[in-house]
Amino acid sequence: MDQQQIKACIDAMSASDVAEMQFSQDGWTLRLVRRSMNRRDESDGAASTAHESGNSGDSISAPAQATRMTLCAPLYGVVHLSPAPDQPPFVGLGAVVTAGQVVCVIEAMKVFNQVRAEFDATIAEILVASGQEVEAGQPLLRLA
Repeated sequence: MDQQQIKACIDAMSASDVAEMQFSQDGWTLRLVRRSMNRRDESDGAASTAHESGNSGDSISAPAQATRMTLCAPLYGVVHLSPAPDQPPFVGLGAVVTAGQVVCVIEAMKVFNQVRAEFDATIAEILVASGQEVEAGQPLLRLA
């Protein structure tokens, strides 16, 4: 299995809605698994604590915190926050994004994988720098 075949498999998977794909040839097996962009509620504990305490001041801020989600890297690679070094970033702090909008790309094995917003949101925090290596599941952005 050569690099072109691997790239073809990755491209085929990225162009479809397939969640998992396996390809075998000449004793080699390539297995690709698409991980959904993990959205983790940042304040489950804070929201439940506010409601249990009965303090009305805390319960007002809890729903605002409960809507904050984290967008995580779907794979290992180098994150790029702009399409090219001399171009503006895909999104900035406070930017409003729509579901399906590209927010960054992750380069892995010379393939640029687009990371898209799963829902309409506002960029609350950018947790990585352009050119930084990221692990699969590592938080990239906080969305509100």
